[in-house]
Amino acid sequence: MPTTCATTQDPADRSAVRTLLRLWPHVRPVRVRLFTAAFVAVVASCLGLVIPLVLKWMVDGPVADRDPGGVWLGALYLLLLGVAEAGLFGLRRWLVARPLSHVEAEMRAELYRHLQRLPVAFHDRWASGQLLSRATTDLMLLRMFLAFPLTFLLVNGVTILVGVTIMLLQDWTLGLVILGPALPVMWTCVVFERKYATVARRAQDQVGDLTTLVEESVLGIRIIKGFGRHRSQARAFRELSRTLRGTEMRKARLLAAIWGVIVTLPELAIGSALVLGVVQVADGELSAGTLVAFLSTALALRWPVDSIGFLLAMTQEAATATERYFEVMDAEPEEPGVGGAGPAAKAPARPDTTPDRSPLAVRDRLPEAARGLRFEGVRFRYPDAPPDSAPVLDLIDLHVRPGESMALVGATGSGKTTLTALVPRLHEVTSGRITLDGRDITAMSREELRSKVAVAFEEPTLFSASVGENVLMGAGPEAGAPELGRALAVAQAEFAHALPQGTDTRVGEQGLSLSGGQRQRLALARAVVGRPPFLVLDDPLSALDVHTEAAVEAALRQVLADTTALIVAHRPSTVLLADRVALLSGGRITAVGTHHELLRGSAEYAHLMSGESEREDAR
Repeated sequence: MPTTCATTQDPADRSAVRTLLRLWPHVRPVRVRLFTAAFVAVVASCLGLVIPLVLKWMVDGPVADRDPGGVWLGALYLLLLGVAEAGLFGLRRWLVARPLSHVEAEMRAELYRHLQRLPVAFHDRWASGQLLSRATTDLMLLRMFLAFPLTFLLVNGVTILVGVTIMLLQDWTLGLVILGPALPVMWTCVVFERKYATVARRAQDQVGDLTTLVEESVLGIRIIKGFGRHRSQARAFRELSRTLRGTEMRKARLLAAIWGVIVTLPELAIGSALVLGVVQVADGELSAGTLVAFLSTALALRWPVDSIGFLLAMTQEAATATERYFEVMDAEPEEPGVGGAGPAAKAPARPDTTPDRSPLAVRDRLPEAARGLRFEGVRFRYPDAPPDSAPVLDLIDLHVRPGESMALVGATGSGKTTLTALVPRLHEVTSGRITLDGRDITAMSREELRSKVAVAFEEPTLFSASVGENVLMGAGPEAGAPELGRALAVAQAEFAHALPQGTDTRVGEQGLSLSGGQRQRLALARAVVGRPPFLVLDDPLSALDVHTEAAVEAALRQVLADTTALIVAHRPSTVLLADRVALLSGGRITAVGTHHELLRGSAEYAHLMSGESEREDAR
């Protein structure tokens, strides 16, 4: 199972603030509403601190003077302050809801676009569940952070500062008692933040692993049921769930610890202030109204202080989500324009200045040796392979002449699929170069290159769309029913017309509602529908029965007559489609010739074909 190979710093050592600041470019377009919402929340919170002052006025004034009218007036003030506070907090919520949903949607869309541009090597290394969790759970955490903790870290900080100032102004001795727990609480927060960062990262990575397992189990349900492996899969799921639960419990214990400190110490301080204040009132050093206002202010600060724990926790989870999001966004995408990633990148060829610049005219003026598909000294090593490891492909020299079909034959693991993946630049050559009609493929944009080269892979992938949409994916936007019908005929995929809604029938996720042979024929139709000048087929007939294979081969011969094709072949029947055969052994082309020439001149080729022939006869 692929896993993320991203290397990140220890979460305990990274700065949450510095990490979260990377969100600023995404937040900048909605900054006015966010700042307005923060200001409104600060005003609302400060209005709440006016309530103790009204209580002080009521106790020392109307209550002490036994003035019912003053009491009712004070009650009216309290009601108006409460309504205003509630209204302002409601306004804050309205201000942030729509813009932050937009920020989340834009970040998700940007992540998806970026994933489409990342090279195949990236997707080979990363588990799909890890990418899915970044696009869903992590972005949801970021939206929640921007909507609530980000604002209330500021609001609560201002509220605590204003509240402590009010208490010190009322009685500085009681204020110092309330401030007594400040240092222990701050030290606890620092320790908590460091420990929680590590656990939060671990939990979010484990969510990605669990998502990967669920996704694989759903896509592979036929294998699981066919081999009776539902118990082992359930056991694996339980193990991952248990691991995640343990991590979540660790988070809960950390939260419980910090809450125990930030709730208990301030409560003790309030209790001490109450005892000391009562003594001062009894001694006549403090008015009853001042004590009520002081204690009311202290109680009003309980929520801002108590919320520190989960606000810090949500901040750390948001910082981890930001880190995970940018691990993907920081990955280098394929360059959309001219140029490659390796030493094979070349400058664009000089433009043709003759009157007729059509591709066919330009190709016809090229010398025969430059036309067609050429591999010149091509060497390939996977990007994450050790530098001293042997290359997968080493000094490949091969020429597929224009209009020719070349079969590529070799033992399992010899590098055939890797070689075909180099032509559409799914991987970049390490050294050497590949040319199409004399033009280096790295001198073309990928869009141009992939409009010239069509591919069909051994493992066909279909999307949750109609048959027609899946096939026409291989053609330009102007393609329609005639092109679709021709491609289905070539691939012997007329079964599509007999489906419930014909070619408009949706094939379901991964096309699993179809048989393997049907999926392979649709993938072949997708490759030939655009009449590409170059065709790369990776064992395209492996899932077909003998009779269907013969019919597809007969139709393919007509297509291959008008294109330059490189075909990975394992069976003699597929090899016979090609004009010539290249034998790939040990990462090198060791022989090139016709099928019969190689049977006579290459013992390895004869051995490979004899094994395939025996299997063909056995069937």
